[in-house]
Amino acid sequence: MSSPFEGMLEMLTRQRGVVGCLIVGEDDGIIVDVNVQVGIDAPVIAALAAALYRRARLSSEAAGLATVNFLQLEAERGHLCMAGRDGLVIVTITEPKAQIGLIRGAMLQSVETLA
Repeated sequence: MSSPFEGMLEMLTRQRGVVGCLIVGEDDGIIVDVNVQVGIDAPVIAALAAALYRRARLSSEAAGLATVNFLQLEAERGHLCMAGRDGLVIVTITEPKAQIGLIRGAMLQSVETLA
């Protein structure tokens, strides 16, 4: 049985430098759908991404800056990119030298289909 997010995940994982993509619940970090390379600890990534995105969204709204559209965590061995809507968060895991601008554009386009 295929997921309604399968096409979106495939499109995002085809982006150069992306090693995985997840759809997670913002409130609990539970994985809704996932497409990651072998060796990636998807549950840990999902929990981290959901917590970061939720905290950033709540802080931004409390500061009067409106809703967070895109969030990026840059680390030594790669990036976590997050975009969310209606309680779901798209998370991409990338290599350090990935073209984040292209990935960001694809994610923001994909987030419109979440609901």
